[in-house]
Amino acid sequence: MNIAFLGGGNMAAALIGGLLRKGQERGSISVIEVSTEARKRLAAELAVSASAAPDALTDAADVLVLATKPQDLRSALAGFPGVDGKLVISIAAGVRLAALSRWLGGHRKIVRCMPNTPALIGAGISALHAMPEVSTKERETAQSILGAVGEVVWVDDERLLDPVTAVSGSGPAYVFWFIEQLAASGEKLGLPREVSQKLALQTVLGAAKLAAQSDRSPAQLRTQVTSKGGTTEAALRIFEREKLAEGMAKALEAASRRGGELGDELGGG
Repeated sequence: MNIAFLGGGNMAAALIGGLLRKGQERGSISVIEVSTEARKRLAAELAVSASAAPDALTDAADVLVLATKPQDLRSALAGFPGVDGKLVISIAAGVRLAALSRWLGGHRKIVRCMPNTPALIGAGISALHAMPEVSTKERETAQSILGAVGEVVWVDDERLLDPVTAVSGSGPAYVFWFIEQLAASGEKLGLPREVSQKLALQTVLGAAKLAAQSDRSPAQLRTQVTSKGGTTEAALRIFEREKLAEGMAKALEAASRRGGELGDELGGG
């Protein structure tokens, strides 16, 4: 399987690195990247072919991965050589399948994906949605490519990619914010900054690992560590009083709504 990437940024590099670790041959991967510095980095770090414009390797590719910035994708595809017969996988956030198909001259073998930044260390999760014309084998191909950097889930309605973006696409930022606040609060209580930061980071990391490996739900795990009349209960009561759950729900609603708005803006014309 020959794979061409349109765009050679961080997420493309993460996918390429993951594919190479899983045994994909370097000679089967090519990248189209306008930045000279990015091409040099790809050649130095991953030893894959990188060109400034589509070439023979692009034409020979079975799969084209669209990995440019969403706002640049339409212009990048303008005048692009034919993609007939290729599976097209888009990781451009917010760009809908209808727009992609239109920009590709009516091509319908397209899978739209929403990965997240932990993919950079092979710990991501990606949600995928395919057009009806994508075959079972092509879905498996898309899953294997995104699966090179983490877990994969499928959604059967493209509109669900907006809440996916709110939960997992933007989700790492919420976690980073929580770590930041946990550490800052510990520091205010008198802990040295380095100690508080390490406690906060390792607590979040350990709790996530425990939740992932446990057969109990997060709610059950929370109950398990919340002793009646104890310190955890005292903190959780403040969370309830301050309506943090409602605030989180409103935040995700705003993120999901903005995802739909961006889809309208990016796909116009």
